[in-house]
Amino acid sequence: MTWQRLNPDKINLADYFLELRSPCTSLDKIGGGSAKPKNKSCRLFFGIALALHYLCTQTKTTYTLFIYMFSGIIEGMATVVAIEKEQENVNFTLRCPFGKELKPAQSLAHNGVCLTIVTVEGDTYTTTAMRETLERSNLGDLKVGDEVNVERAMAVGDRLDGHIVQGHVDETAVCTSREEAGGSYIYTFEYPLNQEMARHGYFTVDKGSVTVNGVSLTVCNPTDNSFQVNIIPFTFEHTNFHAIEPGTRVNLEFDILGKILSRLNHFQ
Repeated sequence: MTWQRLNPDKINLADYFLELRSPCTSLDKIGGGSAKPKNKSCRLFFGIALALHYLCTQTKTTYTLFIYMFSGIIEGMATVVAIEKEQENVNFTLRCPFGKELKPAQSLAHNGVCLTIVTVEGDTYTTTAMRETLERSNLGDLKVGDEVNVERAMAVGDRLDGHIVQGHVDETAVCTSREEAGGSYIYTFEYPLNQEMARHGYFTVDKGSVTVNGVSLTVCNPTDNSFQVNIIPFTFEHTNFHAIEPGTRVNLEFDILGKILSRLNHFQ
């Protein structure tokens, strides 16, 4: 994962976008620290940068802005073929449909967790998860033969078919029910109620976005610590949602826009 530091005393958004080396580097205007990206996806990304810049100027602190991100549109499922513990870390070896296209140091989301590829051999690759990742996500529950949702990092300028996903799992939730509904499926997930986290944007809103095991989904019927999602047959078949049943632990990433707005509201 690559990171760019935003310093309120030195920030220059035009220079920042030029460093991305992507279609987002084509700007209509550069000057006075302002820049207008031509691409719609870039304008969304640029808007988040402006929000973070405002946050920086209000708090006089330095914040981290992600360069690589995901969209929550799963490319395929990787199968765990080996698990090796190395001190407090765990090395996972997986077989992936597009494994031969991968390369070391590439970022790949596993059930929504952004991990770095360490080695690639044929259609298999190895990645390492540290203790913090294992404790905060469901990767520590994986066994040989389990299927994992995988997605490569998107390039700035690509279509954003889902929503902005960082690959930073916030916490886990437990499936409390799965019901068939006219050919589709309704899942209910529950997570620990934490008012402090909620004040910082870790919550769901009706018709908002949430990431479950790396899948970008629309929230239905949210409560303080639960929500439902509707899964169509295609998603059911092409992700590991077909293996999720009551009692299954899943990874959650709440919408980054909600976190930013909650943080901004703190300084109003």
